[in-house]
Amino acid sequence: VQLQASGGGLVQSGWSLRLSCAASGSGFTIKAMGWYRQAPGKQHELVAIITSADSTNYADSVKGRFTISRDNAKNTVYLQMNSLKPEDTAVYYCNALIVAGTVYPYWGQGTELTVSS
Repeated sequence: VQLQASGGGLVQSGWSLRLSCAASGSGFTIKAMGWYRQAPGKQHELVAIITSADSTNYADSVKGRFTISRDNAKNTVYLQMNSLKPEDTAVYYCNALIVAGTVYPYWGQGTELTVSS
């Protein structure tokens, strides 16, 4: 299984951006997909997660601004980020919990977001 993330960039405060992450491969089932981020000098943190049952969970810092969604047919997860703030600046990583006998976590490459004030 491979995860390919895209959509990062340099934006101004208040702007919107959408991240995408597509899972490819065969013979797997996705239990959940999510986004994590790591800002310079800070710990890796969960941003948002969505399960196969479309249950979602968000970090308090992004509630009301970010929306996670998924296209099951495309094995793709999206993160719509609105009202971006400089503190959202980080490398964003896509994660998927893959069921293949047991549950394995897979990570995509990071995509960098910089929000200027």
